Amino acid sequence: MENRRPNTRPYCFGNLEVVFPMGSDGLRATPPSCMVCHCKTECLRAAMAGPGGDEVRQERLRRADDAGLVGFFERWSRKKQLERRDRSRRG
Repeated sequence: MENRRPNTRPYCFGNLEVVFPMGSDGLRATPPSCMVCHCKTECLRAAMAGPGGDEVRQERLRRADDAGLVGFFERWSRKKQLERRDRSRRG
């Protein structure tokens, strides 16, 4: 969605499922409509800062594990970090 007013944010600002949706191939990608938006970087950062961002990080960790790109201790460490962050948000 193109927004020409630099001081306003579009309705979808920070909504992870709109600005970084899961594709049919099982990977997330930013849609072309977001690529022309004036606040795309700020918007994606806001979306990733929310609880959905941790889900994206977990997806990425699972893919790396499935591909054999991450070792046991690194995987364990990253999972612990994500779990701690999740507990602190709920707590």
